[in-house]
Order: sequence, then C-alpha cells, then structure tokens
Amino acid sequence: MSLRHAVLGLLSEGPASGYDLLKTFDVSLANVWPATQSQLYSELGKLAGAGLVDVVSEGPRGRKEYAITEEGLAELRRWVTEVEPTQVVRSDMLLRVFFLAQVSPEQARDYLRRRAEEAAKDLEHIESIREFVESGTDNLSVYGRLALEYGLRLAKSQKEWAEWAGGRIH
Repeated sequence: MSLRHAVLGLLSEGPASGYDLLKTFDVSLANVWPATQSQLYSELGKLAGAGLVDVVSEGPRGRKEYAITEEGLAELRRWVTEVEPTQVVRSDMLLRVFFLAQVSPEQARDYLRRRAEEAAKDLEHIESIREFVESGTDNLSVYGRLALEYGLRLAKSQKEWAEWAGGRIH
C-alpha cells in the first residue's frame, strides 16, 4: 500500500497531473519507492475510485489534474502516525555471504568487490541529487533531506562493510 500513500503524500503538497507526479517521483521518491508510469496512473484511478483524490481539472489530450480530498489527507495522516513500517528482514545479498566458503577466495572477494562498487554507485547517485534536494524549501525538500542523509549514510556504510569484508577473505 505504500505507493498509495506516496501518491497521497505528493498530492498533499498541492494538485498535480499524473505526469507532474511522475516527474516528482523521478527526482525524489524513486530513490526509496520506485514506480512506473502505469503503476502510478493505475493508483491514481484507484485513489479516485476510493474518494481519496478528486479530478479537479481536465485539459487537452485527457490530461487530468488530481487533488487530495479530506478523506485522502486523513488516510495519509493515519498511515504516517499509526501504521508501523514494514521491516524487511530478508537479504539476498547477506544470505550469499553465509555461503561464500563454497566458492574460491577469489570469487568471494570478487562478489564483495561488486557489492562495494554497487554501494559506491548508489552513493554517487545520491550525491548527484543532493544539490537539487537541498535547494528547495518546500516540505518535500525539507523532509527529503532527512531521507537523503539516510541514503548517504546507508550507502557509505554498505561500501565500507563490503571493502572490510573483502579484506577478511584469504
């Protein structure tokens, strides 16, 4: 249900078309909850059907602008304050680490090197959007900085761990 709440959250900042929401997703939420165009438009239809958003205007070529309703805002607030986040306890990456003894030390180090490189790419990507996020004064930017910092710290920690672990394989 998080896509539903992501869309409600974006619309809580003001009315937007599906295209505008997709652009905002791409520069902000996609780093924590990616969505495709078809998923987003499907969710907008579901939200409208549930009375959580309204179509407030229609433009050329069927362009619709959506706004959150009072019911939608109440649902967003309930989700933020009352629903505990899902804790993902599975890690395909770490599960493989447990079985690195089944491959050669060179293959194990290579696996960990690739994890470090992947984390470095994540770190580079997050750094690349930092200026954009920090330049805004709207709510998505202010709170987006908190999410950005989490991503930076997580990617840095993952990179350092993979480099450390690779150094332990002999």
